Amino acid sequence: MSLSSLSAWAETTLSPWQVRAGASLIVPKSDNGSIIGHAADITIDNRTGPTVNLAYFITPNWAIDLLGGLAFKHQINVNGSRAGETKHLPPILSLQYHFRPEATLRPFVGVGLNYTAFVDEKLDSGDKLKLDDSWGPALQAGLDYAIDNHWTIGADVRYARINTKVRINGNDVGDVDVNPTVYSINVGYRF
Repeated sequence: MSLSSLSAWAETTLSPWQVRAGASLIVPKSDNGSIIGHAADITIDNRTGPTVNLAYFITPNWAIDLLGGLAFKHQINVNGSRAGETKHLPPILSLQYHFRPEATLRPFVGVGLNYTAFVDEKLDSGDKLKLDDSWGPALQAGLDYAIDNHWTIGADVRYARINTKVRINGNDVGDVDVNPTVYSINVGYRF
């Protein structure tokens, strides 16, 4: 059996499932918007946390990928000073195209949908803060390094569109664009 046919045989025996575990840095855009008649400028800090991906390969080149993790906690600043905090859970479902799935270096791109749920919103003033959930598009580019047929080390960057309506004590005070760039590193296993 030749090396190329052995490689092809190994590829056909792999499961379509891949799991990745790693860490992600969420970097919201630097100017998130204004509320209360544009009198208050809002910014949201960066946060790092553990994430997991579950991918299903439809073909060797095409995969459906779900990014998830624990809720990320972010500090909310108004006019440069801490005003409160929130947690958000931003799973992203993507359709990925893997350019060279048989190579050692495996670049890929993805396009998908982000759903963000905000929880535990708090203002330091004691006023009641409510941030609406958000749906939006997401983009991705990444690179995996294959250690062997099953194990990879990878990195990717994603952009997600997140816009939320802000309510304080039940009153609508404006919208905030979070729109983070998400930088991830991971270790993957193809079953």
